[in-house]
Amino acid sequence: MKATLFVPVLNEIEGMTAVMPEIKREWFEQILIADGNSTDGTAEKARELGFEVYVQKRPGIRHAYIEAWPLIRGDVVITFSPDGNCLPRDIPPLLAKLGEGYDMVIGSRYFGGARSEDDGLITGFGNWLFTRLINSLHGGAYTDAMGIYRAYRTSLFYELDLHREKSYVTEKICRTVMGIEPLLSVRAAKRKLRIAEVLAVEPKRIHGQRKLQIIRWGGAYLLQVFRERYYWR
Repeated sequence: MKATLFVPVLNEIEGMTAVMPEIKREWFEQILIADGNSTDGTAEKARELGFEVYVQKRPGIRHAYIEAWPLIRGDVVITFSPDGNCLPRDIPPLLAKLGEGYDMVIGSRYFGGARSEDDGLITGFGNWLFTRLINSLHGGAYTDAMGIYRAYRTSLFYELDLHREKSYVTEKICRTVMGIEPLLSVRAAKRKLRIAEVLAVEPKRIHGQRKLQIIRWGGAYLLQVFRERYYWR
């Protein structure tokens, strides 16, 4: 099983310096950094560390995925944030669980009753609300449907139409560009794919600026979750 570590970044030079050297190269066939045109030297630092770097042409987190996905060489991919929220020590359990035959394994911040150390009142409630909506509307069994830290078959990105612009039409209403994780969780549940979770403690972020747009992303995700109830099969 060849694996790629996919790391979307925007102005994360501190995390690139402190976190990424902890990644063991032998875990992966490829480590691919998708840089959103950072201005702090993140891409340069990634190249200095010997990582493959792709610089986005369009701004926004989902464009990092859409543009760079054709470059992924692994049969499976782990999506990872270098801001301190994702601990490198959780990579081997994710890969091991995926190797049991699952289509996707989520590094859950809430598995077994755990809690995220980075949640505020609003983000904690939002993660709880969206996870339960996805479970109730789409047949999921998640404890964490929203997080980036997960491993899955690389081909799922195309099988679930995550590369298609029409999958993100609710962005236009809320004037934003959102991430792919909620939609990935929804469509994987609707397809009744084999999904598992492992505990992945989320510490407080140690570097960089939070990119989350709470109101705009929240609105776009909410519309997307309900739209998917009737639209995508």
